[in-house]
Amino acid sequence: MDSTPRHRPRRVPFWSLLDDDARSRLLSAGRTVNFPPKDTLLRQYDLTDHLLVIQRGCAKVAANSAAGYQAVLAIRRAGDLLGEQAALDGGPRSATLTSLTRVEALMIPSSEFRAAAGSVPAIALALQQVLSERLRESDGHRAAAGSEAVQARLAALLLELGAEYGRPQPNGAVLIALPLSQDDFAGLVLSSRRTVSRVLEQWRGRGWVTTGRNRLTLDRPDELKRLSGSGR
Repeated sequence: MDSTPRHRPRRVPFWSLLDDDARSRLLSAGRTVNFPPKDTLLRQYDLTDHLLVIQRGCAKVAANSAAGYQAVLAIRRAGDLLGEQAALDGGPRSATLTSLTRVEALMIPSSEFRAAAGSVPAIALALQQVLSERLRESDGHRAAAGSEAVQARLAALLLELGAEYGRPQPNGAVLIALPLSQDDFAGLVLSSRRTVSRVLEQWRGRGWVTTGRNRLTLDRPDELKRLSGSGR
């Protein structure tokens, strides 16, 4: 059996699953809000009663454990739906979302969203697909943690971030200027900070990456593609 890691199919964001009528219904139900970089969009344990749909920018999802450890769970991008779990069940927020870039989002009261989902089938179907994909995403991460090397998972993550948010450099390198720490990378690949730090140190020594404050440059993305299995 070939255990070489492969890139998973790219998720289709919630907003892209909607038709024009469904989008118009949600736009009329909500209002546009803006967040500067490193601002809190939603806070874990809060009982706020609204959802967000990112229109521009990206945010990280993090949750605190009972022991006080913060784990970064995902990065959400333009078109993604945020806060749907608490909006549907009325419970507290299960995670904190922090803007990595300037974020423009559509804020929709939970009652308005539920009413829209009940009257517009396209919204209900898109929500169902998002919930299914989130569950599949969670299962896939756990499976990858048991079968793929940390190096392969980290390489795939950096390539994905580079493709989405990278700035191509004249020498062929790709600059990722997002405020993500080594702790964040560790959470996203389900590893420890110590392991991620060691891998990045090895890659720096080989000339594959350059790290700095709130930035990371992929100097040899071809090597990372080979390591992640996407270069085959």
